[in-house]
Amino acid sequence: MTLTPAEVASAIEQAHHQEWAYVLAATARVAADLDLAEDCVQDAYAKALVHWQAEGIPRRPGAWLTTVATRRALEQRRRSAVLERKLPLLVPDPVDNDPQDGGTGMFPDDRLRLVFTCCHPALSQESQVALTLKLVCGLSSAEIAKAFLVKEATLQARITRAKQKIAKTRIPYHVPRVGELPERIDAVLDVVHLVYSVGSTAKFGDQLSRPDLARRGLDLARMVHLLLPDSAEASALLGHLLLTQSREAARVDDAGRLVLMQDQDRSQWDGELIAEGLELVEVALGQPPVGRFGLLAAIGAVHAEARRWEETDWDQILGLYDLLLARWPSPVVALNRAVAVSYADSPEAALEVVRELIEDPALATYPYLAATHADLLRRTGQWQAALTAYEEALTFTDNAVEAAYLNQRLDELRSR
Repeated sequence: MTLTPAEVASAIEQAHHQEWAYVLAATARVAADLDLAEDCVQDAYAKALVHWQAEGIPRRPGAWLTTVATRRALEQRRRSAVLERKLPLLVPDPVDNDPQDGGTGMFPDDRLRLVFTCCHPALSQESQVALTLKLVCGLSSAEIAKAFLVKEATLQARITRAKQKIAKTRIPYHVPRVGELPERIDAVLDVVHLVYSVGSTAKFGDQLSRPDLARRGLDLARMVHLLLPDSAEASALLGHLLLTQSREAARVDDAGRLVLMQDQDRSQWDGELIAEGLELVEVALGQPPVGRFGLLAAIGAVHAEARRWEETDWDQILGLYDLLLARWPSPVVALNRAVAVSYADSPEAALEVVRELIEDPALATYPYLAATHADLLRRTGQWQAALTAYEEALTFTDNAVEAAYLNQRLDELRSR
């Protein structure tokens, strides 16, 4: 059966979403160079376009891509001794039971191995996160830039500088020893959190989420928790993601339309994920001082414990956001806190907070700022101003499901 180019392209896109991290991590073990590994993997995906149409899609696409990419890496290394000297080996011994982890099998997955490798303390934390999202997770520069609230050109320059620093200073990329883990854990948790966040609410496309990427983030969070069972923040991050994921089935209706939390059918929330998440939150909060992921997890726990929207303890949520903002002074946290203010106090009080945030250049094109502003204006009866704000939010929104929701709000306001 001859496959059409569209069928092959679809298979390759699926393989990119599901297999990129595995293929790159395996190739990096052989290539001894991050740029070379990435080039070889991209070349393997390009070859798949031709070979899969002629020979059919292999039974194990990831294995096929890994074989092609690693062979290409070995060929390149044999051709040039310069590449052998450019970087130390990412992993000295390409076997599952690496000698640097004492033969304990502490790194149960090559993706996690590469995450910790990219999060080297000699790089800035922003560079660590950006580099890992690109190399390990295969996210595009546009997607990462959206997550960072920066321009794509700025993000690309950041990644380039990180790679140049690795090459110039010969940063030793190896599996971190147990004693080296604490200085890398913050960046690793940032990576996992962002991977899940980008998957949970896709910045682009026709679907609200990218389930494969969200699952990847959850898998990584589980592995980090397994690796560092005594880390309160690792426990808290996993708890936070589980509580967030528990609401996934209720976020869109049968027609694929966005459903806000206050309108969700809570019987669709996953009770097993909630129970597991709440247990982890309890563990994390029992190990002071509570970190930012502990506070995020605690906020999720308050939502999970409310049987109905009307029973949500907004005073407690607002107090947790106050602590979170003090510990993590982020404009996005400040915006989420403003939403809590609107329910714990009033929409008018929240509007005052949001109007201050509008002046923050980091949120200039952030769609959720404009959407929150619009919703608060709507709730306070300022129909014309709300209409303008919803139109502004729509110009910044690239996700089709979110755009459809904003258009629905616009239609409701225009009918007035």
